[in-house]
Amino acid sequence: MKIINPDVVAQASLLREKFASAKPFGHVVIDNFLQPELCETVLQQFPSFDERLAMNENGHVGRKAVNEKVASLGSAYQELDKLASSDEFRTFVGQITGLDNLLYDPYYFGGGSHENLSGQGLDVHVDFTHHPVTNWHRRLNLIIYLNHDWDPAWGGNIELHKNPRLPPEQDEVVTVPPVFNRAVLFETHNSSWHGFKKVRLPDEESDRSRKSFALYYYTDDREQKVRPHSTIYVEEHVDPEITAPGHTLSATDSQTIRDHVMTRDHHLGRLYNNITDLMGQLQDAREYIQHLQQFEVKFEALQREQVAAPPQTLPASDDALNQAPPPMAANTEADIAAQLALASSREQALRQQLSAIENARLWKVSQPLRRLIDRMRG
Repeated sequence: MKIINPDVVAQASLLREKFASAKPFGHVVIDNFLQPELCETVLQQFPSFDERLAMNENGHVGRKAVNEKVASLGSAYQELDKLASSDEFRTFVGQITGLDNLLYDPYYFGGGSHENLSGQGLDVHVDFTHHPVTNWHRRLNLIIYLNHDWDPAWGGNIELHKNPRLPPEQDEVVTVPPVFNRAVLFETHNSSWHGFKKVRLPDEESDRSRKSFALYYYTDDREQKVRPHSTIYVEEHVDPEITAPGHTLSATDSQTIRDHVMTRDHHLGRLYNNITDLMGQLQDAREYIQHLQQFEVKFEALQREQVAAPPQTLPASDDALNQAPPPMAANTEADIAAQLALASSREQALRQQLSAIENARLWKVSQPLRRLIDRMRG
């Protein structure tokens, strides 16, 4: 905890009160979060913009780069990583938020260094609910901003919304500029809407960008269950003045409308791809269920044969599963040897089918569900 500003640590009780009473959902803004020298080093070691890390959810190179390889970014980031994973810091964060047993994400999935160039924004959204590898429940975002002398007029200010689908006058919004060494800690759930408007840097500041470091915390379970979903976006409302009857569109108005339509089209395209993928997975599931049912029929038939005859196993091919065992009229040594050979080949064929099923992608994905079903049956 030595890299955290001691004044911040001393304010844990006050920060907890602020977090618990915050609107529109639990959050707290913490200025001078890190020791100043470390925060400066974090900024100095911030990676250069890499287009390979700027692929957005629609498969296009955007103006936001995310580097999840935190330990490779330099000594200051290694210090941040040690802090994030430490029991002491996770306990400290838990004291502020009221969440116990927080889990550190070694993958930094979606986290790490974030850089947004001029023209880049982040539509208001709620985050994905479960970690894609561990299936942990996502609970908290901690973002540390790295922007000296940031003018709020440049955009890029994080906004926390009550409900972005409401008319603007009914929505409740908290706006926080991303100034240097400021941390924003907030809970994530199905109504923790957040985002920021596009960064619009003036020409004299064109060499700048919006920089931050993000990490997310999880728990193994949560009291209020949520149905799993990926990140869900809501497009920004169009300025009502632009759409007012009789209004003459300026070049800026026209570009704004085009941007809104393009963003909506991108989101719809992403959702279409997701639906297509899910339907494909459903079809795969149906085919595997059919395969398992066929396998079960063959296996039960083999068990019935083994009850009526000496121990038998399988042929090496699928066709051999349907072969009848040789007659048992005489228990000569040759007859027994033939029975054992057929049984061994049948066992081998069943094991090959079972191995194919267990190594199938869908079988692996469904493993937790199958374990749950087994427990329920038990």
